[in-house]
Amino acid sequence: MGYKVVVAGATGNVGREMLNILAEREFPVDEIAALASRRSIGTEVSFGDKTITTKDLDTFDFAGWDIALFAVGSDATKIYAPKAAAAGCVVIDNSSLYRYDPAVPLVVPEVNAEAVDGYTAKNIIANPNCSTAQMVVALKPIHDRAKIKRVVVSTYQSVSGAGKEGIDELWDQTKGLYVPGQEVAPSKFTKQIAFNVIPHIDVFLDDGSTKEEWKMVAETKKILDKSIKVTATCVRVPVFVGHSESINIETEEFLDEAEARDILREAPGILVVDKREPGGYITPIECVGEYATYISRIRQDSTIDNGLNLWCVSDNLRKGAALNAVQIAEVLGKRCLKKG
Repeated sequence: MGYKVVVAGATGNVGREMLNILAEREFPVDEIAALASRRSIGTEVSFGDKTITTKDLDTFDFAGWDIALFAVGSDATKIYAPKAAAAGCVVIDNSSLYRYDPAVPLVVPEVNAEAVDGYTAKNIIANPNCSTAQMVVALKPIHDRAKIKRVVVSTYQSVSGAGKEGIDELWDQTKGLYVPGQEVAPSKFTKQIAFNVIPHIDVFLDDGSTKEEWKMVAETKKILDKSIKVTATCVRVPVFVGHSESINIETEEFLDEAEARDILREAPGILVVDKREPGGYITPIECVGEYATYISRIRQDSTIDNGLNLWCVSDNLRKGAALNAVQIAEVLGKRCLKKG
C-alpha cells in the first residue's frame, strides 16, 4: 500500500526535480497530483514514464492526501501549507517560511532523521536552505567523532539557486557579450553574473551579513548543534547547477586528515573523491543529476591546533532541495506513517 502524494509548484525547477526523484527512487506512490499556479494550469509534467497535467493549487482539496511536497515560495506556502496541514496532509516545505519555527522540524535525513517525529505539532516539516543541506551532511560525521567548535565557510553558489530567472540571465548575458549591441543588463542579480562573481545573496542585514549567510548559521545550529559557531560568506558564481563550498573546521579533539577521510567515506550520502593530483577532485559540473554530496581536498589546517579544510560540492536542485524533500518523505513513511 502506497501514498497519495502532491507536488505543489510542479512546473518549476525544483518541482520537476521532485517528480523525477520520486520516480527514480521508486517512492511508493498510489496516486500523484501535480499542482501549479493558475497561469500554469494544464501544463504537462513528467512522472517517470507517465505524463500528468497540472491542477490548480488555489482550488485543490488536500483532504485524503498523505504527503505534499511544496516548492512554491514563502508567499504561496503561507496561504496553502496550513490548508493542506489542516486537511491531514503532511507538508514538506522547501521555502524558508517554517525553517526557524521551533514547532516545525528542520530535517536533513543523514543528519537528524529522528527530528521528523516532531511533524505532528503542525503537520509540517521544513527543508533547509540548499547551501546548508550539503554542508551539514559533510559536518555530521566529523562532529560525531571530534565535536566541531567552529566553521568558516565560503560558498560558490550556482545561478539555479535563484530560479529560472537566474539561469536565463546567465545564459542571455553570456550570449550577449559575444554579440555587439545585444548586451543584457543585470535584472535578477545586482551586477553582471556572466564571467563574474557576486558576493551577495539575499538581502543585507544590520550586521553587514546577508540573509543567506544568516540562514547557514541559524540552520546549522538547529539541525546539527546549537553550540557550533558558524561564519559564512555566500557568493553567486556563473555556474548553472551545483553549489560548491570551501569549509574550514575547528574541532575540540584532534582529527587526523587520514581518519577524517575514512570517516567521510563511510558516512551516508557522501562520496569522497580526493586524489592529490590534477583533476583529483569534484567540480560542480560533475555533480549535476547526482544524489551524493561530494567531498574533496581534505587536509589539515596547520594554523590552528585542531583544524581541517575540505571542498564540498552537490547538486543544489537535488540534495539542496528536491532530493532532501523526498528523503524526508521516505523517513516520514518508515518512522511515522508506515503505509509504504
